[in-house]
Amino acid sequence: MSTETDAVSEPTDSGSTSSRIHLGSILTVAKKDFQDAVRSWLFWGLSVLFFLLLVGIAGALSYFGEDIAAQGATTDALVFLVSQVTKWIVPLIALILGWKSIAGERESGSVKILLSLPHSRKDVVIGKLLGRSAVLSVSLTVGFVLAAALVAAFLGGFDIVDYGGLLVMSMTYGMAYTSIAVSLSSLTRSTTIAGAAMFCVFLLFYVVWNSLGVIFRLLGEREFLFFDTVTYTQEFQGQEMMAERRQDWTYFITNLDPGQAYNRGLTFLTDVDLLEQGSTTSAQMFGGELPIYLNDWFSFMILLFWIVVPLGIGLYRFDRVDI
Repeated sequence: MSTETDAVSEPTDSGSTSSRIHLGSILTVAKKDFQDAVRSWLFWGLSVLFFLLLVGIAGALSYFGEDIAAQGATTDALVFLVSQVTKWIVPLIALILGWKSIAGERESGSVKILLSLPHSRKDVVIGKLLGRSAVLSVSLTVGFVLAAALVAAFLGGFDIVDYGGLLVMSMTYGMAYTSIAVSLSSLTRSTTIAGAAMFCVFLLFYVVWNSLGVIFRLLGEREFLFFDTVTYTQEFQGQEMMAERRQDWTYFITNLDPGQAYNRGLTFLTDVDLLEQGSTTSAQMFGGELPIYLNDWFSFMILLFWIVVPLGIGLYRFDRVDI
């Protein structure tokens, strides 16, 4: 009878312990993750990559962009060109950083050693997210800071606000993808499955999601189910003309893309307009006032969503899986 009682009570105690969150424990896990990256030269490699990216693009602008420099728009051009590259490589780096963060330790069995220390499962997930995010964010910062002098020399000076805005948005963008990666890694003990999941995430956002706008528009033109178009009045060259746009909810779906949020955030923080359509025209499409989810500042809410929601799912599932 007592044996049965012990067997039942043991998982309960374990579950109780695993559900606790300790800040000190989280920071310990994060610190170890970051130090491991420094020892493996991963951190320095990323710093050099971002340094070369900035210096290379600034040098190209200085050499080939005399007309741009004459117009005093070199920092705008730098932000635009660098953002087009970081929009692709930051997610790739974040997904690679998070790929084996937990799945690798479960596969090797080292996670059991980690959990034998005073770390709860939630501490491990949050600590891994902070550690991997720190690797990406600090390497971005080091690369940007080291490149600043050369960038200023190539461009003959630069706008520190725009330059800082690019750095802040790149760090936030990277943390969103790191959260997705670490959370997916926590759902499986196989690094192969985790790697396949990272590949699917990249395809989802850079192939499928980027095609949604076109798909929604084509379905609207065919008046398919709830995709029928909305007619609005547009002013063009002093004349009013009728035009059509998609349903409101389709714009909400397409703007949930982290890459689109990255562009809108940069448009909000810098003088560079990275949107496909100007805000005046977009406002006309919606009767003169943009929906809240199409405002540039709302991009930070979208990126926060991609940080918090995947993390919440990862915390819930990892707390209950069989290690």
